[in-house]
Amino acid sequence: MNLTAIPPSARVFVDANILVYHFAPHPAFGSDCNSFLRRIETGDVEGFTATHVVGEAAHRLMILEAQLLFGWQSKVVDRLKQRPDALQQLTRFRTAVEDVLRSRIGVLAIQPQWLADSAQVSQQFGLLSNDALSVAVMQAHSITHLASHDGDFDRVPGLTRYAPA
Repeated sequence: MNLTAIPPSARVFVDANILVYHFAPHPAFGSDCNSFLRRIETGDVEGFTATHVVGEAAHRLMILEAQLLFGWQSKVVDRLKQRPDALQQLTRFRTAVEDVLRSRIGVLAIQPQWLADSAQVSQQFGLLSNDALSVAVMQAHSITHLASHDGDFDRVPGLTRYAPA
């Protein structure tokens, strides 16, 4: 389903790709993500994410900015590790983190037990570790709506995923 189909007053978990598409901005999905995040800001829907998701979005934004700023198309992480001076020139990821923390998106801190829960979710539904951790956080907070472009979440029964069009 599309992000616009999220019912009013719904409690929605926001995945990293939604934040990246908003802050980058993505040419095809940016507009839908912007509109969805405005719905959170106006209180039409209640948005949540988790600390690991904000970190993942920041990392992706760092890589995208380095690609644009320096023209690097491969081995971007290796190049940034070798060139801390280049990394210090990047600002988009920091601004994005600050914007999320100032927004009405609730950032949920990871509890140690959820790491064990996420390992079980990972094996049960064939999800990568960060996605499984997002599911564990959602389950711990009884959140069943998810804003994400990642179709892997569709393997988890009880979750309704909404994606940008």
